[in-house]
Amino acid sequence: QVHLVESGGGLVQPGGSLRLSCAASGTIFTIYAMGWYRQAPGKQRELVAVITSGGRTNYADSVKGRFTISRDNAKNTVYLQMNSLKPEDTAVYYCNADLQYISGSYSTRDDYWGQGTQVTVSS
Repeated sequence: QVHLVESGGGLVQPGGSLRLSCAASGTIFTIYAMGWYRQAPGKQRELVAVITSGGRTNYADSVKGRFTISRDNAKNTVYLQMNSLKPEDTAVYYCNADLQYISGSYSTRDDYWGQGTQVTVSS
């Protein structure tokens, strides 16, 4: 009933930029927080950035000052602008949404994940 679709990953040189997008679709009633996580090979998934429905943001220390999260509530879309990329930013990036969706005559709150998009920073 709900899908998150990410786009914007790819290969970039150190110091370069990428912009990730994640659009949520389905019978969505409201979206609370949306965020980006990443998982590098052999490592646990970690929070990159999160934004509330009111626009409050929080970032991992490793990306502060380089990454910017934003969202378009009318489009149910969250973005991650990544600047000054480093090789250690290489990972699969996952979109996450804490949302309430409608199913029949009920609404249910749940946590959804996108399929992931690869970001590779290498010269």
